[in-house]
Amino acid sequence: MNRGLSNFLGVLIRALRDLLPIVLVIVFFQLLVLQQPIPNLLDLLFGMLLVVLGLTFFTFGLEMGLFPIGEAMAHAFARKGSVVWLLIFAFTLGFGTTVAEPALIAVAGEAATIAAEGAIIGISEVAQEDYADGLRMTVAASVGLALVIGVLRILRGWPIQYMIAGGYLIVVVMTLFAPDFIIGIAYDSGGVTTSTITVPLVTALGIGLASSIKGRNPMVDGFGLIAFASLVPIIFVLVYGMVVS
Repeated sequence: MNRGLSNFLGVLIRALRDLLPIVLVIVFFQLLVLQQPIPNLLDLLFGMLLVVLGLTFFTFGLEMGLFPIGEAMAHAFARKGSVVWLLIFAFTLGFGTTVAEPALIAVAGEAATIAAEGAIIGISEVAQEDYADGLRMTVAASVGLALVIGVLRILRGWPIQYMIAGGYLIVVVMTLFAPDFIIGIAYDSGGVTTSTITVPLVTALGIGLASSIKGRNPMVDGFGLIAFASLVPIIFVLVYGMVVS
């Protein structure tokens, strides 16, 4: 109990330290550059308190729950020796965590609204929901496939630099042929997939898997899954835009 409390306080102190530069930037520009008092000071202080608590509980939860379970399942699959089940787990993990990403939900909803206003899709609520859901499912499936590719890379020892460079070459070529309205959304989709829910589990999966396989270095081979989770959605969303248009 005392150890848990000590860890929590340590996380709380780190959250305060991480938030301090943001506070200093706001105070500097508001008071010295704009030379205006800080508006709604009490609301701002209360909001920052909530941010600190949110960061603290989130980070503490990652260290206590998500990282250990991700690494434990990776070790278990490696001991089981079934590549098929490992790949199925990687796909479903990527798909499930991405569907639940709040950032992706927000971006998909906003993209549907803008697409309706631009007469790219119907203006009805049903049409916008279908577009947003289609975009979310496309991104989620692409992240699932990205994790499958990343896991195969760890298992086979493929060099990541050539795979990433080849992937972005495909993105550049596809950008030349994709409709203009989908290009920005596609590039943003690659960013929102690597957010609060996906990153911890994906990182834990890669490190745990690399640690469990003889001849693999967790530092060299354990990282890189997130890069695939950012790259592959761009390709899928570009294709999605071509199909929708």
